[in-house]
Amino acid sequence: MTHLRKTTDKSHRKHGQIVVRRAPGKATEAILQYGPLRLRAAIGRSGITSFKREGDGATPRAPMRLISAYRRGDRMGAVATGLPMQRIRKDMLWCDAPGHPAYNRPVSAPFAASHETLMRKDRLYDVCIVMDWNVRSRRRGCGSAIFFHIARADYAPTEGCVALSPTDMRRLLPYLTDQTVLTVL
Repeated sequence: MTHLRKTTDKSHRKHGQIVVRRAPGKATEAILQYGPLRLRAAIGRSGITSFKREGDGATPRAPMRLISAYRRGDRMGAVATGLPMQRIRKDMLWCDAPGHPAYNRPVSAPFAASHETLMRKDRLYDVCIVMDWNVRSRRRGCGSAIFFHIARADYAPTEGCVALSPTDMRRLLPYLTDQTVLTVL
């Protein structure tokens, strides 16, 4: 059995990168690698693309720094992680309307433009990590709400995000910081 070391170990610098590669023969599943760990992941319904567009259902092929995270406090207790993490409230949304000034930014309800609700009825955003895809340097229409979150039980495709099982996400979280980069190849 492979054991990972906590982020305080010097070995974290060596293994601080996450690599996501499409699973052989499966356009919407991937293998996520973090150091010696290999985990099953779901990716976008349209696979991986180098030319991400809003609504295309594809996961962007790119290195993306992990910026921050959200969690459902009513479903997830305290979560050990080096990422800045906020508890999700009912009024928390994420704007996915390309023409709106708040495009690809967190917003609060009520909000009339198109958006993602962070407090979902399903478990997908019980842990939701914001990746730097089109966030720090925004281009309208190039994709929004590309998160690293919880997968459906059957690893059904995402809308462009990367998703892990709840068990695997909990296993990985203690090693993640805002310096971690997730690279989709």
